[in-house]
Amino acid sequence: MAKEKGRKLIAQNKKARHDYTIIDTYECGIVLTGTEVKSLRQGRASLVDGFVSVESGEAWLYNVHVPEYSQGTWTNHSARRKRKLLLHREEIDKLDSKTGETGNTIVPLSLYFKDGRAKVEIALAKGKKEYDKRQALREKQDTRETNRVISAVKRKERGQL
Repeated sequence: MAKEKGRKLIAQNKKARHDYTIIDTYECGIVLTGTEVKSLRQGRASLVDGFVSVESGEAWLYNVHVPEYSQGTWTNHSARRKRKLLLHREEIDKLDSKTGETGNTIVPLSLYFKDGRAKVEIALAKGKKEYDKRQALREKQDTRETNRVISAVKRKERGQL
Protein backbone atom coordinates (compact mmCIF):
# COMPACT_ATOMS: atom_id res chain seq x y z
CA MET A 1 0.00 0.00 0.00
CA ALA A 2 1.33 3.44 -0.94
CA LYS A 3 2.05 5.91 1.82
CA GLU A 4 -0.45 8.74 2.20
CA LYS A 5 0.82 12.26 1.57
CA GLY A 6 -0.64 15.61 2.46
CA ARG A 7 -3.43 16.68 4.78
CA LYS A 8 -6.95 15.23 4.77
CA LEU A 9 -9.42 17.18 6.93
CA ILE A 10 -11.83 15.07 8.99
CA ALA A 11 -13.60 17.58 11.25
CA GLN A 12 -13.40 21.29 11.98
CA ASN A 13 -14.69 23.36 14.89
CA LYS A 14 -15.80 26.57 13.18
CA LYS A 15 -17.71 27.74 16.25
CA ALA A 16 -14.50 27.89 18.30
CA ARG A 17 -13.14 30.78 16.22
CA HIS A 18 -16.41 32.64 16.78
CA ASP A 19 -16.64 31.99 20.53
CA TYR A 20 -12.96 32.42 21.41
CA THR A 21 -10.05 34.70 20.64
CA ILE A 22 -7.24 32.38 19.51
CA ILE A 23 -3.96 33.15 21.29
CA ASP A 24 -1.72 30.30 20.13
CA THR A 25 -2.16 27.07 18.14
CA TYR A 26 -0.46 23.68 18.45
CA GLU A 27 -0.45 20.58 16.27
CA CYS A 28 -0.39 17.37 18.29
CA GLY A 29 -0.78 13.66 17.79
CA ILE A 30 -3.59 11.69 19.35
CA VAL A 31 -3.67 8.17 20.82
CA LEU A 32 -6.43 6.17 19.11
CA THR A 33 -7.62 2.58 18.96
CA GLY A 34 -7.96 0.70 15.66
CA THR A 35 -11.71 1.12 15.31
CA GLU A 36 -11.41 4.87 15.99
CA VAL A 37 -8.92 5.25 13.14
CA LYS A 38 -11.22 3.32 10.78
CA SER A 39 -14.17 5.47 11.80
CA LEU A 40 -12.12 8.64 11.24
CA ARG A 41 -11.02 7.41 7.80
CA GLN A 42 -14.73 7.36 6.90
CA GLY A 43 -14.71 11.09 7.75
CA ARG A 44 -17.00 10.94 10.76
CA ALA A 45 -16.22 13.01 13.87
CA SER A 46 -17.48 16.04 15.77
CA LEU A 47 -15.38 18.56 17.74
CA VAL A 48 -18.27 20.79 18.83
CA ASP A 49 -18.20 20.20 22.60
CA GLY A 50 -14.53 19.24 22.77
CA PHE A 51 -11.98 20.68 25.17
CA VAL A 52 -8.48 19.84 26.40
CA SER A 53 -7.43 19.45 30.01
CA VAL A 54 -3.94 18.98 31.48
CA GLU A 55 -3.92 16.41 34.29
CA SER A 56 -0.79 15.19 36.09
CA GLY A 57 1.53 16.32 33.30
CA GLU A 58 -0.51 14.82 30.42
CA ALA A 59 -2.89 16.52 27.98
CA TRP A 60 -6.29 14.85 27.48
CA LEU A 61 -8.96 15.55 24.86
CA TYR A 62 -12.55 15.34 26.16
CA ASN A 63 -16.03 15.25 24.56
CA VAL A 64 -14.87 14.70 20.97
CA HIS A 65 -17.42 12.43 19.31
CA VAL A 66 -15.93 9.68 17.14
CA PRO A 67 -18.84 7.37 16.23
CA GLU A 68 -18.46 3.62 16.59
CA TYR A 69 -17.10 1.80 13.56
CA SER A 70 -19.97 0.07 11.74
CA GLN A 71 -18.03 -3.18 11.07
CA GLY A 72 -16.49 -3.19 14.57
CA THR A 73 -17.23 -6.07 16.92
CA TRP A 74 -16.67 -6.32 20.67
CA THR A 75 -13.43 -4.37 20.10
CA ASN A 76 -15.39 -1.19 19.28
CA HIS A 77 -14.55 1.99 21.20
CA SER A 78 -16.70 4.29 23.30
CA ALA A 79 -17.81 7.29 21.22
CA ARG A 80 -16.94 10.06 23.71
CA ARG A 81 -14.03 8.60 25.67
CA LYS A 82 -11.12 10.79 26.74
CA ARG A 83 -8.10 10.56 24.43
CA LYS A 84 -4.47 11.30 25.23
CA LEU A 85 -2.71 14.02 23.22
CA LEU A 86 0.94 13.73 22.24
CA LEU A 87 2.80 16.96 22.96
CA HIS A 88 6.31 17.91 24.04
CA ARG A 89 6.84 18.43 27.77
CA GLU A 90 7.56 22.18 27.33
CA GLU A 91 4.30 22.63 25.39
CA ILE A 92 2.27 20.82 28.05
CA ASP A 93 3.87 22.90 30.82
CA LYS A 94 3.21 26.13 28.91
CA LEU A 95 -0.44 25.19 28.27
CA ASP A 96 -0.90 24.20 31.91
CA SER A 97 0.44 27.51 33.20
CA LYS A 98 -1.55 29.59 30.69
CA THR A 99 -4.86 27.84 31.48
CA GLY A 100 -4.34 28.76 35.12
CA GLU A 101 -4.94 32.39 34.12
CA THR A 102 -8.56 33.51 34.16
CA GLY A 103 -10.53 33.20 30.94
CA ASN A 104 -8.06 30.93 29.12
CA THR A 105 -8.98 27.48 27.87
CA ILE A 106 -7.74 24.94 25.32
CA VAL A 107 -10.09 24.02 22.46
CA PRO A 108 -9.67 21.68 19.48
CA LEU A 109 -9.86 23.50 16.14
CA SER A 110 -9.53 20.67 13.64
CA LEU A 111 -8.95 16.93 13.33
CA TYR A 112 -7.12 15.63 10.28
CA PHE A 113 -4.76 13.04 8.83
CA LYS A 114 -1.28 14.32 8.00
CA ASP A 115 0.85 11.85 6.03
CA GLY A 116 -1.34 9.01 7.29
CA ARG A 117 -1.24 9.95 10.98
CA ALA A 118 -4.15 11.42 12.94
CA LYS A 119 -3.45 14.92 14.22
CA VAL A 120 -5.42 17.48 16.21
CA GLU A 121 -4.92 21.21 15.99
CA ILE A 122 -5.58 22.69 19.42
CA ALA A 123 -5.60 26.33 20.44
CA LEU A 124 -4.99 28.26 23.61
CA ALA A 125 -7.98 30.58 23.57
CA LYS A 126 -9.67 33.28 25.60
CA GLY A 127 -13.47 33.38 25.74
CA LYS A 128 -15.20 36.27 23.98
CA LYS A 129 -17.96 38.28 25.56
CA GLU A 130 -21.22 38.78 23.66
CA TYR A 131 -20.33 42.32 22.65
CA ASP A 132 -16.93 41.13 21.34
CA LYS A 133 -18.72 38.63 19.09
CA ARG A 134 -21.03 41.33 17.76
CA GLN A 135 -18.09 43.68 17.19
CA ALA A 136 -16.13 41.01 15.26
CA LEU A 137 -19.19 40.21 13.13
CA ARG A 138 -19.74 43.91 12.42
CA GLU A 139 -16.10 44.39 11.37
CA LYS A 140 -16.31 41.36 9.09
CA GLN A 141 -19.47 42.71 7.44
CA ASP A 142 -17.90 46.17 7.05
CA THR A 143 -14.78 44.83 5.33
CA ARG A 144 -16.92 42.64 3.07
CA GLU A 145 -19.06 45.65 2.13
CA THR A 146 -16.05 47.90 1.41
CA ASN A 147 -14.45 45.19 -0.74
CA ARG A 148 -17.72 44.83 -2.64
CA VAL A 149 -17.89 48.59 -3.29
CA ILE A 150 -14.22 48.76 -4.36
CA SER A 151 -14.62 45.87 -6.79
CA ALA A 152 -17.79 47.47 -8.24
CA VAL A 153 -15.93 50.75 -8.82
CA LYS A 154 -13.03 48.92 -10.48
CA ARG A 155 -15.44 47.03 -12.75
CA LYS A 156 -17.13 50.29 -13.70
CA GLU A 157 -13.75 51.91 -14.51
CA ARG A 158 -12.74 48.96 -16.68
CA GLY A 159 -16.01 49.22 -18.57
CA GLN A 160 -15.48 52.92 -19.35
CA LEU A 161 -11.92 52.54 -20.61
